[in-house]
Amino acid sequence: MNYGRDEASSLHIKEKFVHFWRSEKGKISLVRDVVIALLLVLILLSALWAYTGQWGGAPMVAIESGSMMHPNEPFGRYGTIDAGDMVLLVKVNNRNDVVARGSEIHGTLAREDTDNFFYGDYGDVIVYRPYGEDNRDQIIHRAMCWVEVNFDEEEGIYKYTVTDYRIVDKESVTIPELGLKEWTHPTKRPDNTPVTPHSGFITKGDNNDICDQRSSDLCMEPIKIEWISGKARSELPWIGTINLFFNDLTGGGNTVGNVPEDCIICLILLIAILVSIPISLDIYDYYKNQKKQPVEDYFKQKSYPKNEDEDLSEGIEKKIDEKF
Repeated sequence: MNYGRDEASSLHIKEKFVHFWRSEKGKISLVRDVVIALLLVLILLSALWAYTGQWGGAPMVAIESGSMMHPNEPFGRYGTIDAGDMVLLVKVNNRNDVVARGSEIHGTLAREDTDNFFYGDYGDVIVYRPYGEDNRDQIIHRAMCWVEVNFDEEEGIYKYTVTDYRIVDKESVTIPELGLKEWTHPTKRPDNTPVTPHSGFITKGDNNDICDQRSSDLCMEPIKIEWISGKARSELPWIGTINLFFNDLTGGGNTVGNVPEDCIICLILLIAILVSIPISLDIYDYYKNQKKQPVEDYFKQKSYPKNEDEDLSEGIEKKIDEKF
C-alpha cells in the first residue's frame, strides 16, 4: 500500500494549485485570468443551453426590426421586443409547445390567460426560418392561430379548419384582423417552386397590419413546426445593438437604424456603469494602499520583538488594525 506516497502527491498538487491561484507573476496571472474567463463563459453557456434546450445551438438572437414594437412603450422599452434587444430561444419540439394567441371568441386571448402573456400580448412569440431555408433571415413574430389543412378526397379540394376562429372545413379562410380574405394555401412559392399545402401556424408581427402569410417578403405558407428555431423567453434589452453594429460593419446593412433612440441611450448608460465599476474599485484600492503605506513604513522602522505566536509581519498587521 502506498498511502504515504499518495498523500504526498495530493499535498504537492494542492501546493501547486495554491501557488497558481495566488501567484502575482505576470505570465501565471495572465494564464489564471484566461482560465477563469473561459470557465465563466462555459458556465454561462451551459446554464443558457440547459434553460433553452438548444444544446450546441444559438440560445439567443438579436432583434433587427421593429415589427414587434408596441405604441406608447415606456422609456427603455423593457418588457417588449424591440430592435436591439436579445431574447432567449426555448426549443420547440411539437405543436403543443407553442400556445397561439387565438381570437376574442376562442383561445388564449378569449380566456385572458395571463400565464401565456408575453411581450405585451397573449400567445407565444416564435422565431422561424421562412420555408425552412437556412439561407433566409429568421423572423420573430407571434403565433396567432393554427390552421389545419386537409385534402377532401370526395370533393378533390383542400379544406381549412381554424379552431380559434370557429372556422371548420371551409374552402378558404377569411380573418379580417389578420388581413386574410378568402385565403387558400399557395401551390407555388415566390421562386415558382411547387408546394403541397400543409398545416401550420399563422404568424404576425405585433406592429404589422397583416399576417406573414400575406407577404411575399416573409412567408406565404403556414409555419411548420420544423421551421421554428424556438419560442422567445426572457429578454436582454439593448445589448443586441452591439451585435447589430458589427453585423452592419461586415454586411453593409443598417439594422442599427431600427433601434429606438431611447434604447441606444440606455445602452450607453449601461456600458458606462459597467466600465465605471472596475475603475472605481481600482481607485478605491489605490487610495486605501496609499493611506496604509505610511503606517506600515512607520512600524517597520520600529523594533518589534518576536514571540512564540507572532512574527514581525503579524505584529505590524496587528498594530495597523488597532490604529484603523
